[in-house]
Amino acid sequence: MIAEPNAASNLPSQKENAVHDETVPESAVQNGSCVRNGNLKTSREKRKVREQRENVRRNSSSSRRVSRLQNGEVVEAVTLFEVVSMGKQAMQSVVDDWVEAYKQDRNVALLDLINFFIQCSGCQGMVTAEMFQSLQKNDVMQKMTENFDEETGLQYKKFVAYPWILTVTWPVDMDNEDYPLIRTGPYWKKFKANFCEFIAVLVQQCQCSILYDSYLMDTIISLLTGLADSMVRAFRHTSTLAAMKLLTAVVSVHLNLDVNKHNAQRLYEVEKRRISGKRTNYRLDQLERKRKEYEHKLLEIQNMMNAIFKGTFLNRYRDVIPEIRATCIEEIGSWIKTYPDAFLNDSYLKYIGWMLYDKQAEVRLKCLLGLQGIYSRKELVSRMDLFTSRFKDRIVSMPLDKDHEVAVQAMKLLMLMSQNCEDVLSAEDCETLYQFVYTTHRPLAVAAGEFLYKRLLSHEGDEEIQPKRGGKFGASTDQLKRLIRFFLESELHKHVAYLIDSLWDWAGKFLKDWECMTALLLKNAEEDGEELSDAHESVLIEIILATVREAAEGHPPVGRGAAKKILSVKEKKIQLEDCMKITEHFIMVLPQLLAKYSTDAQKVANLLQIPQYYDLDVYSTGHLEKHLDALLREVKDIVTKHSDISVLEASSRTYYVLCNEEIAISSQVDCARTQLIDELMGQLNQLLDGFWQKEEGFCTDAGEISRMHSALRRVAAFHNAHNLTKWNLYDKTLRLLVFEMEHGSLPVLMILPALQCTYFSLLWQLAAISENPPKETLFALGRELRRFCQICMRFLHHKEKDVREKAFMILCDWLLILSHQDSNNNEEAVGLLDYLPSTPLQEKLLLFIQEHVFMEEEEESKDLTEDEERQDESCKLDDLHKKRSLLAAYCKLIVYNVVEMTAAAEIYKHYVKTYNDFGDIIKETLSRTRHNNKIQSAKTLILCLQQLFQRHAESQDSSSGMDFSSASFTNMKELARRFSLTFGWDQVKSRESVAMIHKEGIEFAFQGATGVDGKCLPPNLSFLLIISEFSNKLLKPDKRLVYAYLQRYIAEPLPCRGDEWQPLIWYRNSLLANEDEESSVLGGSGEWSPMGTSKMSSFKRKLSNGSLPDTSQTEAASKAPALQRASQLASATGKSRKRLKSRETHLQEHLPFLCPGGLRRRCCKDEIKTEDVSEEGQAEDVIEDVDVDVVGADQVIPARVFEL
Repeated sequence: MIAEPNAASNLPSQKENAVHDETVPESAVQNGSCVRNGNLKTSREKRKVREQRENVRRNSSSSRRVSRLQNGEVVEAVTLFEVVSMGKQAMQSVVDDWVEAYKQDRNVALLDLINFFIQCSGCQGMVTAEMFQSLQKNDVMQKMTENFDEETGLQYKKFVAYPWILTVTWPVDMDNEDYPLIRTGPYWKKFKANFCEFIAVLVQQCQCSILYDSYLMDTIISLLTGLADSMVRAFRHTSTLAAMKLLTAVVSVHLNLDVNKHNAQRLYEVEKRRISGKRTNYRLDQLERKRKEYEHKLLEIQNMMNAIFKGTFLNRYRDVIPEIRATCIEEIGSWIKTYPDAFLNDSYLKYIGWMLYDKQAEVRLKCLLGLQGIYSRKELVSRMDLFTSRFKDRIVSMPLDKDHEVAVQAMKLLMLMSQNCEDVLSAEDCETLYQFVYTTHRPLAVAAGEFLYKRLLSHEGDEEIQPKRGGKFGASTDQLKRLIRFFLESELHKHVAYLIDSLWDWAGKFLKDWECMTALLLKNAEEDGEELSDAHESVLIEIILATVREAAEGHPPVGRGAAKKILSVKEKKIQLEDCMKITEHFIMVLPQLLAKYSTDAQKVANLLQIPQYYDLDVYSTGHLEKHLDALLREVKDIVTKHSDISVLEASSRTYYVLCNEEIAISSQVDCARTQLIDELMGQLNQLLDGFWQKEEGFCTDAGEISRMHSALRRVAAFHNAHNLTKWNLYDKTLRLLVFEMEHGSLPVLMILPALQCTYFSLLWQLAAISENPPKETLFALGRELRRFCQICMRFLHHKEKDVREKAFMILCDWLLILSHQDSNNNEEAVGLLDYLPSTPLQEKLLLFIQEHVFMEEEEESKDLTEDEERQDESCKLDDLHKKRSLLAAYCKLIVYNVVEMTAAAEIYKHYVKTYNDFGDIIKETLSRTRHNNKIQSAKTLILCLQQLFQRHAESQDSSSGMDFSSASFTNMKELARRFSLTFGWDQVKSRESVAMIHKEGIEFAFQGATGVDGKCLPPNLSFLLIISEFSNKLLKPDKRLVYAYLQRYIAEPLPCRGDEWQPLIWYRNSLLANEDEESSVLGGSGEWSPMGTSKMSSFKRKLSNGSLPDTSQTEAASKAPALQRASQLASATGKSRKRLKSRETHLQEHLPFLCPGGLRRRCCKDEIKTEDVSEEGQAEDVIEDVDVDVVGADQVIPARVFEL
């Protein structure tokens, strides 16, 4: 509340009664007080102030009362802030009421408006006003200040809001991080909208009356300018937003006045020509006065605009708070777009250009959005030449911005610049921007797709050239050829699916023109002299497959989108129509394409994936069985011709899709499939018979080996998706594997598919177990399962690397399936078939990973040609892919508890060293194991570090001590730091794991601390430096808990000197990094004080006696105002830091240690008690500190960890 102007400097006031509504947050209604330099003393003074306040309230707000219900009673909102924040009355009527109040008593109404802005800043202090009577400006300006009053502990700001001098006073602990404009939730979002609307409507309603009275706007502008210079963020932010919205509204008024002035000028000239013969005319004089009136108002409006721009914008557009900078840039973009004649020049555009380099994404985003509004209008682009030339390079680089929304809007801005500015983007710029169609962030890729489509693929006049060339598909043909050329020229990427997905929203029409695409593939050179090359045909087939998949599935490819898109009803309808169109077209065309490209493995593999997107019912409903027969003939022919695994798998998948029992054609397809498999098995049996007759001689015939290899691969590809058990394939392939184990003479080309076939055969047998199978069947199957596992174990040591890797992959998958198989809830079957790896097998698997994944291979330096280097790089990538597959297969065993979790310790050792190659796999393994068992996962991490430390200690010279600067020790610390980062920011979620790491680490550090009288330097003490990397992940109460556990190993002072004790000092410091923690654990007698019980809040801590050197100061500070208390506390903690430094010197000389074996520990469920053996006596430490504001009721969890 603001006091009356005449007596404001001496008039005290009491707080207004707070008015709250159950549906409105309590903080929405701010309380104001007008106490100035003193408190009210007598009841007579209080009553006088209350009466004066009620008079002011009745005069200023009687016409603006809004009723609301609170606890069933009607409560009135009387202040302007309450009415606007509630938003239950139309803003037009609110402003009309205020304008009427202003016309009756402008001083009272203006004071009410001033109080409104102060309350909108979240200020719960007071505002006083005194009339500006002095004519000497210098004297007044010397008093304009913002300072802290040490006597009252209050902050105050004094400034001119003509005709008053305002003084705003508030408590020093006013929370700058909480005021209406930054509060979250729908209520405060609506409040901000109401606040901005109020300012706009206020100017709109006043533009015909009081806006030009040289009183209202002068006061508001001076008020907002004064508040915008405040050091308090709430004042600065609120007043800047108000000033910017005020200037936006004034700009609209200026635009209207300018239009009215031009209209009046034209009417004046027309009237003047019409009565040119007469001397005077009343109408002419009236128009002249009107024109001059508009000119006068325009001059005043321009002065207002200049005052706001220079007084607020120029100071705040580079404010330290990003929200304030964003507000300024957003509004200047609005001014330029609304009134380009006044603002579209380099004097204003430069601010937007400068802020394109802002560090905050929010500010950069506002710049781009403002520029989009300008570049979207062609009539404005011609005046942007200098700005474009100056900042084009920056805008072109912004699609690489780390903020996704900024990158998307930058791409959209470049699209507008490309459309409306001729030759503004060079060919190099466009080539750079085109590549964003391959990015994984879909909105950016779609924006780049629009840029690519409109810039390169879609040319004006395509419709006109359609009849001239290309016949029916002229325009689509040209677009397809341009798209194919673009894809072939962009050598960095080979992902057609991502390119199609980027263009789908813009080029869907010609991308769904499958008739045109297949016509291009099927036409002959005689029909058209311009036939597609082999590379163009391959790309076009890939485009056909990608477009069919996009149309049928309706969601982006893998890696571009977190989950499958939920389609709307309209999108589902379009999807069904596209599927029908695909089916009807490719049912007839696909056999022709397969026949034409039957010898090309890559093209055929892509074409064979199309039938899985068919609506298969069309075959029967449309009586198209003859086309089905044609398709099956072509697929059978392809299977007999090719041995490429991609072609065979695609063929097998096609048969699997067409054999769906729910469709009518399944019997026809099943018959064709059986016939094909009979032929394949006949060929295989013939070859096997020849092999068993020749045996060793067979292996020397390259032609026979190749035929056997092809036959086995075909059968293995079909056995993956189809049950071939009735052909008794298992016995045939198992016999080959047993022969290899006994003789070791089979070629790799035969071993690999035979191993795969045997694996698939057992999987089909395992899947075929009925609900109640006979025990004999289960025993026989279990015997075969174990036999196959033994074979795979033997092959882990095979001489051929490919065989070893294949056996390892199959063995890992096999163990995972057997350990998690569920035979229709048949417990007996599960018990007989269950197979968990033994300890020797687990050791073999781990050893295999160490030798085949993490073993470094020596690279020979060779002088290679460019082609050889490219081939060598390709081989390295393939080898890396194999290693990643091996590691992922083993990590799955760890994650699903097939092998012991402690085996992961050997994997984690390589986390930092192999981060680029395997970091994602190891990190995911760590995350999954932690989700399964937090404690065991933490023990695995600490085990990994312990093993590395022991290896490092063994490599060190025992006489010279531990070398902390060595590379191995530095790598250990870096590994521990990386492990610490995996816990994230949620300390409450990870507190149990981190506490376990510290517990295990402390115990390991003090192992072997026995000697003469049980006192000596622990050999693993340096390990404390490693686990100190996890100290920052501890909550404050847990740090005290860990520190208390460390004290268990401290006995009595020993005369120890030297750097060998530094790890303990450093580790202790990491636990006591917080000043408050130092104060709470350090006693006043030069010794470690007991960890006493204390309750601590997040921001203010109650310090126990003896924790600070001067307790009287602490008691006095608790009674002083907030800032005084804070300053005294800071001085006290400063003294505590000096004492801490001296204590560290003392502790380096006398460090108490106690052998772990001599400890006596007493623990209970909710607290830990330790006995501290010292010369003075025994002290019992009870750890039950609870930081309620931080951790809540689960404080005892780490205590239970330390009891394990």
